Amino acid sequence: MAKTATKPKGDAKSKGKTEVKVRALPAPKVRKRNQVKKGPNGGSLIVLVEDVAHLGKVGDQVEVKAGYARNYLIPHGMAVVPTPHDLKLLEKHQIKITKAKEARLADLKVLAEQLSRLTTITIEAQANEENHLYGSIGAHEISKTLKGKNLQVEPEMIKLEHPIKEANTLTEVPLSLGYGIETKIQVLVVAMAQAPAAKK
Repeated sequence: MAKTATKPKGDAKSKGKTEVKVRALPAPKVRKRNQVKKGPNGGSLIVLVEDVAHLGKVGDQVEVKAGYARNYLIPHGMAVVPTPHDLKLLEKHQIKITKAKEARLADLKVLAEQLSRLTTITIEAQANEENHLYGSIGAHEISKTLKGKNLQVEPEMIKLEHPIKEANTLTEVPLSLGYGIETKIQVLVVAMAQAPAAKK
């Protein structure tokens, strides 16, 4: 007697059904917060991105009160939380700042040399017969005169104690150009020639 092949029992049930593959769910993303590290005095340790008066210069790691860091320095972009990425960016930023500072320093040294060769600058102003000026000569007028001679001196660089109020006076004016470069110039104020009165 010949044996006949029998169908496997599971075939009828599995007809028309597709296999469902179960995939593993991706691991949930964990957001890492940049926690501000605490300093030895309990304050926040941050790295300065800009020079901050009475605190430090660019690249300095300083400890400040938590509120000052969180509410002022970090939101205003003056400081960052010291992460490896931020420290790398800061290093590149410092290189740029150093190069810009060196270039500015060279320009200011050239300007100081040009100013030292200048004997006096003369400014004309309207004055009465007693040589009292109508108004006064201050930092803005001196700056404008120097810029007219192609010397880029800003009014804030001119450290004039009091405005000049008298004509025909020679005044020594100190200049602070920045980065500790200082020089002096002589300013001569002369009365403008009065136009002769027209004859009737």
